[in-house]
Amino acid sequence: MTLRRFSLIAAAVCALLAVLVVVVLSGLLDRQTAVAVDKFTQLAGAAAAMVCYWRAGLRRQGTARRWRLWMAAAMASLVVGLGTWTWGRVFLGVPLPSTTVAPLGFILVPVLVLCAVLVLGHGAAGSLPNHRSRLVIVLDGLIVVGSLFVLTWVSLLESMVRAWAASGPGFATVVAHPAAYLVMLVVLLVSSWSHRSVRQLPMLFVALAGLGQSASGWVFAYLVSKGVTDVPVAADIGFMVCPGLYFLSSIAPSGPGRERSASGRLRAGEMLHILVPYLPMLVTGLFIVVGTATGVRLNPFEIYVGLGVVLLVIARQLFTLIDNVRLLEQLRDSRERLRHQAYHDPLTGVANRVLFRERLTGALDGGDPLVVLFIDVDGFKDVNDNYGHAEGDEVLRIVAQRLQHCVRPQDTVARLGGDEFGVLVDGYPAPPDEIGRRVLEAMSAPLRTAAGEHRIRGSVGIAHRAAAGPELSADDLLGSADAAMYTAKRLGKGLVVVHGSVEAELS
Repeated sequence: MTLRRFSLIAAAVCALLAVLVVVVLSGLLDRQTAVAVDKFTQLAGAAAAMVCYWRAGLRRQGTARRWRLWMAAAMASLVVGLGTWTWGRVFLGVPLPSTTVAPLGFILVPVLVLCAVLVLGHGAAGSLPNHRSRLVIVLDGLIVVGSLFVLTWVSLLESMVRAWAASGPGFATVVAHPAAYLVMLVVLLVSSWSHRSVRQLPMLFVALAGLGQSASGWVFAYLVSKGVTDVPVAADIGFMVCPGLYFLSSIAPSGPGRERSASGRLRAGEMLHILVPYLPMLVTGLFIVVGTATGVRLNPFEIYVGLGVVLLVIARQLFTLIDNVRLLEQLRDSRERLRHQAYHDPLTGVANRVLFRERLTGALDGGDPLVVLFIDVDGFKDVNDNYGHAEGDEVLRIVAQRLQHCVRPQDTVARLGGDEFGVLVDGYPAPPDEIGRRVLEAMSAPLRTAAGEHRIRGSVGIAHRAAAGPELSADDLLGSADAAMYTAKRLGKGLVVVHGSVEAELS
């Protein structure tokens, strides 16, 4: 659906909801009719949202499908709760719920919506979900709600719950329903700042719906705690608009919001993610400290809930620490991969010119005797021209492997560019010309690939510090070996030339 078309539908739905609210609250309808309009409007909106989410989920794949199906399940739970409540209010005349079906249906809605938010936030872009990160976000919501609960319990809720539990379905309905929406809202808020995939239009309407449900839920609990058995329709405004907002979320065009520009400091979202669970806990802690200092006594329930919040904070820190360790390991692995890519030839896997020169400089600083071989693959151009570049790449890989087998594991084989290779033998145990002969023997053997057999040769130039003197730089030694290699090519290829003389030719 296009944004323009959705805007028109959203405007129409909002106008319809506003008219219904005005009609219900204006007194134009009698009490029973107003209640019926209220409840059937909610039921119709929830059913429409359920159908739209279900159909949209079936048309998609992956994360886009999963979070919508979770939302469809949430709307189905809302339909069950509203259907049971509507039956009791409209047809049976029961002002308050007499069964647990309706409260259970209402409480399951924010739980299922929370699952949808977590799936959307951690399953986007084909990435594997991080279960520890999900748990940290849920813990943030529980810490916030637990802290606010302790704060409001000490000041207000205890008297509400005492009155409500004595005459109604009990504690779960009055607190768990709006509190669950608070957890869902906190998780949605934190996820929207830390996960780009959550910053989209459907989640905005989900948040507004949750805000309306939570607000009316607390008003409902307060009125019942005061002994009101017939809750006025005005207290249902949040309940009334909530299904309509869920319906708009089900048809809203989805797509990640625009990424905020990064800066040298922490983004506001990252700062919010850090502070969200601790600010309400700090306020609650200060409230309790001031209260106990002025004579307020906490009962065991309040103490246990406060300790539970502290344990949640400890658990959050533990999981955050585990995530940080995992991220550090990934960072270290990434650095190692980048280092390997920066110092190795991507085609053959041997060292590149940069690493070869660094090791040559280090070997010169060490003072041990060393040998540098500069090798050009003779006949490589014919392979490229006759068989293609893919076959030429395979030949280069085989040459690199053979060169590695000619020297010790501590010696360095590098591809210096094109069909040119270098070998650094630090502290050589054999005369330089003997090393060169081993290289020529290895390269002169036929190379067998999937395309056939190739015969190539090599021109090898050698320079060594024992002959050239200890004052040579890396560039001087490489230049001498390069010059010796060109001398070998000029004299007929397939030769080893040690700096200054022709040493051998393989027939």
